[in-house]
Amino acid sequence: MKLSRRTFLRLAAGVAALPARVAFAQAYPTRPITLIVPFGAGGPTDVIARIVADHMSRTLGRSLVVENVAGAGGTTATTRTMRATHDGYTIQIGHMGTHATAPVFYPNLAYKPDVDFAPIGTVTINAFSIAANKSLPPNDLNEFIAYAKANHRRMNMGHAGVGSVTHLAGLLFNSILGLKPAMVPFNSAAAAMNALVAGHVDYMSAPIAEVAPHVQGGTIKVFAVASSERNAALPDVPTSREAGLPEFRVLSWNGLFAPRDTPNMALDKLTDALDQALDDETTRKRLLDLGSDVPAKARRGQDQLAALVKSEIARWTSIIKATTQ
Repeated sequence: MKLSRRTFLRLAAGVAALPARVAFAQAYPTRPITLIVPFGAGGPTDVIARIVADHMSRTLGRSLVVENVAGAGGTTATTRTMRATHDGYTIQIGHMGTHATAPVFYPNLAYKPDVDFAPIGTVTINAFSIAANKSLPPNDLNEFIAYAKANHRRMNMGHAGVGSVTHLAGLLFNSILGLKPAMVPFNSAAAAMNALVAGHVDYMSAPIAEVAPHVQGGTIKVFAVASSERNAALPDVPTSREAGLPEFRVLSWNGLFAPRDTPNMALDKLTDALDQALDDETTRKRLLDLGSDVPAKARRGQDQLAALVKSEIARWTSIIKATTQ
């Protein structure tokens, strides 16, 4: 078979590049890796990122340096990740808000979640809750629903910014019950929770990782967890079904992403390091103590996260449009 000159040159270039690719695979990483967190320090996404980064740093032999970049419901940081050099040295922890629901809330979004990123793997699955300022009169979900229906136009709900998961979960809860409180945005779930504890907002829908320490400290009320089973971090709090509102079910997730076209050698090393972290008993316990679930191996990998993003975009686009009409 006779090769054209163009084909020959392309094949020759590929062969010439092989030593460099092999050297990259063997050497990576040679310097610290930046792990961008799209919210302020102290929130559930930030805490989860730091727990996983701690173990991954030991596996990779290089530090994963957490950088908090808050703003616009996590889309500021995600845009920054998308535009970063695709060399494996900038990655991000994203979630349902940044990589599934953001396109609906931000029509001019600079990135496409299912196109502009290379998935590394799913980190955690996180159940949500309905939490309230402890000074409010209700003591269970039925009492809160009755109270909110009578007073919602004078109430306010905190969230971590338009398009964040706390915002979305709150919208879903309000839509089910026909509530229209004032919506108060903050730059992180931790900031919104601090406002709830201080009595500046009346209620919010927050991940278990955020509410558990405050419930244990008696600084807020939690009426239900929005999952099918009770959470080990809050065993005395009923599920939304048990509490009488089965329609309210929200399970969020966190995943690691790199910019599109990041070399496969780097992605594979990052995926392996994440997998080892999630298999480590100490790391797992730290995540479980937050109220997060660690996904089974079959649900963690690059392909699985890519499929999850696509399915979540489709699912939540229809839900959001229905709840905001």
